[in-house]
Amino acid sequence: MKYRSTRGSPKLLSFSEAVLVGLAEDGGLFIPENMPSLPENWSKAWSDLTYKSLALEIFSLYIPREEISQLFHGPTFAFKDVALQFLGNLFEYLLEKKNKEKKEEENITVLGATSGDTGSAAIYGLRGKKNISVFILHPRGKVSPVQEAQMTTVLDKNIHNLAVEGTFDDCQDIVKNLFADRSFNEKYHLGAINSINWARILAQIMGLPISKLVVSTNSNDILDRFFKNGRYERSKGGNGVTVIETLSPAMDIAISSNFERLLWYLVYENIGKKEEEERNEEEKVKETSSIIREWMQNVKVNKSLVVEKSVLDISLRDFISERVSDQETLDTIKKYYAPENENQISYILDPHTAVGVAAADRQNISPNTYQICLATAHPAKFSQAVEKALENFKEFKFENILPKEFIGLLERERKVVFVEGAEPSLVKQVIENELDNE
Repeated sequence: MKYRSTRGSPKLLSFSEAVLVGLAEDGGLFIPENMPSLPENWSKAWSDLTYKSLALEIFSLYIPREEISQLFHGPTFAFKDVALQFLGNLFEYLLEKKNKEKKEEENITVLGATSGDTGSAAIYGLRGKKNISVFILHPRGKVSPVQEAQMTTVLDKNIHNLAVEGTFDDCQDIVKNLFADRSFNEKYHLGAINSINWARILAQIMGLPISKLVVSTNSNDILDRFFKNGRYERSKGGNGVTVIETLSPAMDIAISSNFERLLWYLVYENIGKKEEEERNEEEKVKETSSIIREWMQNVKVNKSLVVEKSVLDISLRDFISERVSDQETLDTIKKYYAPENENQISYILDPHTAVGVAAADRQNISPNTYQICLATAHPAKFSQAVEKALENFKEFKFENILPKEFIGLLERERKVVFVEGAEPSLVKQVIENELDNE
C-alpha cells in the first residue's frame, strides 16, 4: 500500500512516510494509491469483533503489516523497551506513593545485569527518575559496540554502568548475591530490573491463542538441551565451558532467570497428576517450592539438574525447542534480505530475530496455523553479523539502515566504571562509592 498526493505529485510514499511528512510536497493531501478491498466474508468474520479488534482489521487494510509489526521502536530500539518504559514509570509512581504515605524521603537502588538490550532499556526507562539510582552490570567486551555505547553515553547523575570482567551469568550471579545479602539490601533498598521482577514479565505477556511456543537458542543451548532430554546444565557434556561467544551476543547466557518460574508450574502440575492421596492447595504449594529450592541449589552448586520424565512431558505439551548455529543465523539473514519468492518482502533481520526465524522455518505446521516471530532489536545494533551476512550484496550499505539516534553514538562521552573481577565485594564497593558521590 502506497500513498499519493491529491494534487498529482508522482512521488508515492509509504504509510510511515506519509504520516511523518503530513502534507505532500506539492501541498496536496495523501490518499491511498488504490482503495483496498474488503475480504469476501467480512460481514460474517467481523460481526462479533470488539471495537479494538474491528479497528485493527480496518487499519490493516491501509497499513502494511511490515510497517507496523515490531516491538523494537522504543528509545533503545529493542523489544525490552515495551516493559522497561512501563517499569521505569511504575518504579517512580510506587516510590512517590510510598514516600507520601510514610511522609519521608526514601531512595531505591535499582540493580540489574544485562547481556545487551536490557541494560540500555532499563537506563532509558529510569534516567532522571526522582529518588532512584540505577546500577547496570554488563560483561566487559561481550556486548555489541552499539549496546555498550547506548548504556555508557547516558550521563544522568542517577545512572551507573559497571563493566565486569566475566560473563553475563557472572553479572547475574553478583546481582542475586547482593539481593540475598540482607544487610546490604536493606541499607540501599535494592530493586530489580531484570526478568527477576514480575512486573517486567507482566508487561511482556501477549494474549494470543498459542498452540506451541518454539524456544530458539543459539549455540548456548541450555534450554534446547532441557526440552530435548530434561537436563538443565550450565555446560554441555560436562566440558566446563558455559558460554560461547556468538553472533547473537544478547543470547550468550547459560542461566535464564525467568525459567525458574516455568519450572515451578511444571512441578506443581506434576504433583497434582501423580499424587496418591488428596492434598490441599497449601500442601501442594509447599512441596513444589521445596523441590524448586532444591533444584536451584543443585544448579548453583553442581551446575545442573535433571527433571523426571513426567515433568519433561508436561513441558513438551506447550514447548518445543531448536538450536541455531551462527552459520544458520547468517544464512537466515541473507535469505530474508533476498527472498526467492517475489511475493515476499525483503527484510533485514537482526541476528537474534534470525535465530527465532530460523527455528520457525524448521517447523512443519498445518495450513490453518500461523507462525509469529517477534523481532527483538534493530539490525543496526549488530553490525558484525548483518554486514557479514550481506557482504556479497553490493547494493547493501550498512549506513543506510542506521537510525539517526545511532549516528555519532560511538564517539560520545562515556560514563562507566570497570570492575576487574566478577566478585560481589568489588561491585558492593563500587555501588557504595558511587552513591556517596551521587
